[in-house]
Amino acid sequence: MEPLSNEEIRRAVQMALVEDIGQGDVTTLATIPENATSTAAMVAREPLVLAGRDLAVAAFCELSGTLKIECLARDGQHLTAKESLLRVTGQTRAILTAERVALNFVQRLSGVATLTARFVEAVRDTRAQILDTRKTTPGWRRFEKYGVACGGGRNHRFGLSDMILIKDNHLAALRFEPSDPIGAAVRRASG
Repeated sequence: MEPLSNEEIRRAVQMALVEDIGQGDVTTLATIPENATSTAAMVAREPLVLAGRDLAVAAFCELSGTLKIECLARDGQHLTAKESLLRVTGQTRAILTAERVALNFVQRLSGVATLTARFVEAVRDTRAQILDTRKTTPGWRRFEKYGVACGGGRNHRFGLSDMILIKDNHLAALRFEPSDPIGAAVRRASG
């Protein structure tokens, strides 16, 4: 799978920040002095396979171009509990306002990558392959498929236009074929 493009990341992060911040982070604005600075670390709470790091970085950068971000791990890397994957230093308000969006991207995609890696490991000594499906969260397909790839799985079909895949629902729609609905479906698909 291709890496996520800067444009894909930017669009997703901007949309997520608009959704989360709305008219402003009222708690942070009310409680944190404007000139306050902090250092925060994103730390794995349990063993995981990292995915979505660049989305987290973009969330922080979108709110302040002056933050210093140190990437301590890369997507696809196996991390242990308590291992840091990212460190952010700078304006406290920007860090606090971006943190939930940054964490949501990393938690969701690392969850996909970690579960995929478990399945990949389970079939390691076989000829089986772990493939994903199109059963993704609406609007998140590209990102969840990226998480599968980070976990060592393979992307199957991105969309309906990628290949023909005759399933039970197609065969159910052909149930009144005079004979052999599977053969009829294959003939039509081949023709």
